[in-house]
Amino acid sequence: MKYFVLSILIIFLLSLNGCSKQNHHYNDSSPRREYQQANNENANNQMNKTSDIPKNVINRTKQSNAIRTVSHPDVITVLVNKKYFLSQNYVPKDLVYANVSFIFKEKIEKRKMRKEAAIALTKLFEGAKRDHIYLSGVSGFRSYATQKVIFNRYVKEDGYANARKYSALPGSSEHQTGLSIDVSSSTGKCAASSCFANTKEAKWLEKNSSNYGFIIRYPKGKEQITGYKYEPWHIRYVGVTPAKQMKKRNITLEEYLNVYPVSK
Repeated sequence: MKYFVLSILIIFLLSLNGCSKQNHHYNDSSPRREYQQANNENANNQMNKTSDIPKNVINRTKQSNAIRTVSHPDVITVLVNKKYFLSQNYVPKDLVYANVSFIFKEKIEKRKMRKEAAIALTKLFEGAKRDHIYLSGVSGFRSYATQKVIFNRYVKEDGYANARKYSALPGSSEHQTGLSIDVSSSTGKCAASSCFANTKEAKWLEKNSSNYGFIIRYPKGKEQITGYKYEPWHIRYVGVTPAKQMKKRNITLEEYLNVYPVSK
């Protein structure tokens, strides 16, 4: 009887020890499972966030004051502004000399544009001429290095804060895309100046540039979105369909691409 009771006691103790080990194993693995689950959820969230990033930019964040780097600068509707920067080494591969008149004779960098934009610009100038409007180019493509020199000069003249109102930091200039150009009358009067807004050339561009795939990039009343004052002379090639849509809806490129306003 003594041995029988002892045997029962030993079996009971062994069973308790087994439960203890099972519980210990479960408690040890549960946090690990929760950790793995959290990591999976985070990964899924990251995938969802990535899918929302526009094709022409990277590093898009909820912080509206963040700087983003353009990842696909060759896209015709690429956005470049005070928050979306081109890389220092970016130069379009299809730059050509635009076959239009300029206010200078030298065959230099700022005569160039990307091929598609240059062809469209020729058609725009020809269309203007048919309406007895005679245009000239002022400044097309501008490299990062050139923009750096220009911006630093303006800083010396007007101070950094004032220079930022009308001139772009190196890397944030649309001219570097090869898709933008400043234009004026054939005489060069009011070239890249506020007085250009009152000219017949500016009025023609406002009305007709979208028919050739161009937009007035910095329109009047949109300064809080574009980050720049009204520039009726600065036209940007985006393609005919997008240009007409923006014209019809009276929106900027920022609004068309549904990204954060520059000033917020």
